[in-house]
Amino acid sequence: MITLILATAATVTFADPGKMTDVPHNFRDRENMEYHFRDHLAQLAAKLPAGQDLKVDFIDIDLAGEEFPRVAVQNIRVLKGQADWPRLHFRYSIEQDGRVIGSGERQLSNPSYMMTVNRYGSDMYSHEKQMLDDWFYKDIQPRR
Repeated sequence: MITLILATAATVTFADPGKMTDVPHNFRDRENMEYHFRDHLAQLAAKLPAGQDLKVDFIDIDLAGEEFPRVAVQNIRVLKGQADWPRLHFRYSIEQDGRVIGSGERQLSNPSYMMTVNRYGSDMYSHEKQMLDDWFYKDIQPRR
């Protein structure tokens, strides 16, 4: 199963979320996670020059913290700051007018995620968003 969404300048896919290391078990929660990732990457892609598109295919996701069952209808994610740091593995490409002008594969992780400054505070998937920002501004569009 592959989820595909086209945003203004971003295409984000998730290659078999059911086999990923650590994503929400509940289908609605997993869809919510995918929405957050797509939305965040669309916001980053909007910063690309006109005519450029970002394509990202998530191969594996290991979210910060661990998911624990709380009640029958909702699980909670507990962040301990130990061996539960976030990891993202994905392929990406930047296209201009249908032609690939840059591509690569990245494995991002942040073992010290609980001790670093995070501009997203308590947002859902804040640590993963911060890692995507760091990657984008380092590899795709360095800040001047």
